[in-house]
Amino acid sequence: MTKSAPLSPFPTLNDVVVKGKRVLVRVDLNVPMENGRITDSTRIERILSNIREISSKGGKVIILSHLGRPKGPERETSLKPVAVALEHELGRIVSFASDCVGEVAKSAVNALRDGDILLLENTRFHAGETKNDPDFVNALAELGDIYVNDAFSTSHRAHASTEGIAHRLPAYAGRTMQLELEMLTSMLAHPNRPMAAIVGGAKVSTKLELLGNLMRRVDYLFIGGGMANTFLAASGKAVGKSLCELQLADVARKILADADATNCQLVLPVDAIVAPRLEPNASVRAVSIDAVGDNDMILDIGPRTIAKVVGILAEARTVVWNGPVGAFEVPPFDTGTVAIAKVAALLTKVHALETIGGGGDTIAALNKANAYHDFTYVSTAGGAFLEWLEGKLLPGVEALRGAKAA
Repeated sequence: MTKSAPLSPFPTLNDVVVKGKRVLVRVDLNVPMENGRITDSTRIERILSNIREISSKGGKVIILSHLGRPKGPERETSLKPVAVALEHELGRIVSFASDCVGEVAKSAVNALRDGDILLLENTRFHAGETKNDPDFVNALAELGDIYVNDAFSTSHRAHASTEGIAHRLPAYAGRTMQLELEMLTSMLAHPNRPMAAIVGGAKVSTKLELLGNLMRRVDYLFIGGGMANTFLAASGKAVGKSLCELQLADVARKILADADATNCQLVLPVDAIVAPRLEPNASVRAVSIDAVGDNDMILDIGPRTIAKVVGILAEARTVVWNGPVGAFEVPPFDTGTVAIAKVAALLTKVHALETIGGGGDTIAALNKANAYHDFTYVSTAGGAFLEWLEGKLLPGVEALRGAKAA
């Protein structure tokens, strides 16, 4: 299902001729790796069309990215293995430079012909990246004629390669960035109603601003996962040995009261799957939320709660989802998350619902339910997606809005 998207309020690739230009393209290649091997290539797949377009139009593609949080140059967070994976996905040569600035980078850039593709080494090998240091920004800018930001997922950070460089070169949104912003704006700012939100995860403390902003925008708000336990405890329910932030009970009660004031129907679990410990294939019970024992841990939503959420999905026309509603990584506590994801995906396929999901755990949960590709849109961003939902301005995006075209 596709919504019509508004015209972009920032320059895009439609607004520039890239042929013969050195095009610095900021992407997000911060992919999960184990023993030097990429375990999930979703972020690589997302950027391929943008790279192909610039290359096919004769631009010299110079790719910037970070990987991990290195303190300096280190083998474990080198982008060299990613260059190999990118080359495989593109089906063509991708050159690699062992630094992102200086003579090594300049030499690699100077060797490019129109349409060639080059990946520069991890920008975070230099302290100037996260500090948005002007000298480092200038060193990056020297390598390009124009700048394209195709990394929405890193645009909540005012770093040199995501924000600083947009003020040094003519700057544009890449196709992935453009699609992400247009989909988020279209679906969240002008949603088909009723609109519902499913918010899960472990802690209320990390999502206070998110809950506050969503309550003002959605008609239904279901809270699941570990964070629901805090609301249940604040409402006088026993939660046994469950994860719970009791110090936030007053905050939870205020959120409940604010939901009533904004005419948002805030829904909490009415039953739960409990076990004495979080472990695979544990001995579990389904109990009413009023019957949680002292030695019980709430680890998933129960069947009556699943039915309640399915009812909300059937009523809604737009759903935004962030965070699993149980300890989905450990069977059998994935039942609630998978069931809801499958129903949301089915309703999306028959054009009864528009669905948008985002955040690392959400993507993993949707993949587990084989629902990822049926959602209307899934953002690969984590922090940036959350901050957008919270109503915050993202430095990397704002730099593009104010950017001048070539």
